[in-house]
Amino acid sequence: MTYSIVGRDSNSGEIGVAVQSQAFNCGAAVPWARPAVGAVATQSSTDRRYGWRGLELLATGSAPESVLAQLRADDEFPEVRQVGIMATDGRAAQWTGSECVPDAGEASGVDWVAQANMVASPRVWSAMGEAFEATTTCLAERLMAALEAAEREGGDWRGRGGAAILVVPGEGEPWERVVDLRVEEGDESLSELRRLLERALSYRAANRAREGRASIGRLGRLPETHVQWLAIEDALDGGDLVAARSLFADLARQQPRWRDFVRAAARSPDGQKFLPVLADEIEEP
Repeated sequence: MTYSIVGRDSNSGEIGVAVQSQAFNCGAAVPWARPAVGAVATQSSTDRRYGWRGLELLATGSAPESVLAQLRADDEFPEVRQVGIMATDGRAAQWTGSECVPDAGEASGVDWVAQANMVASPRVWSAMGEAFEATTTCLAERLMAALEAAEREGGDWRGRGGAAILVVPGEGEPWERVVDLRVEEGDESLSELRRLLERALSYRAANRAREGRASIGRLGRLPETHVQWLAIEDALDGGDLVAARSLFADLARQQPRWRDFVRAAARSPDGQKFLPVLADEIEEP
């Protein structure tokens, strides 16, 4: 019913899961990940306990093989499950039950495990790993490339539906995310997921860069108002207050309520710089 890959970036420490299925809303059930713990893909006749409980067990320091053995032992129907588990240190475990719908199988390599069931070809799971290894950009893009490779081999033989990518940092709080994207259904779900990923990475690059954020935003085709605000931040960071005031004046002419935004932003530690710098453009409340 599904194909997925769990992957890790040994340099950044990021870990995550990507999934595609004809099933609706698979992104809410299959991918699980937690910073400093690991990631789980649970599919076939999906039991979400493998995701939630799997991460809880990994967090205690249990090895993925032990985690998987315990999950299976507690499961009344393990033969209909398919699971991939990876800890943040790269240790991994997989399971494909004997009653999963064919073609069903799994493959693994350095920093990745791929699994698939109810797919058109036994090449699907190995193709995911090959694409993951051949892609040298960030983890989210490597996971996306793996999904696209699986689809080129036929993917889910019922057709396309839901798709998702979840990536978390190697360290951080349980709720932290690097990328968390879903497309709930549709024949173009993979191409839409690709579009959303490119947009998400553009936001990330533009917001993190210290110089030229507006240029990065334009390249990433971000909304024009976001690009304009990035240009204001670039001017402020460069000490060009005249340019910052002029850019803000243009923005406020398009939508006067940007003044409300600046007032609100100035109440936070990160936004306090805006109110005094742009005070000439803001009417007193």
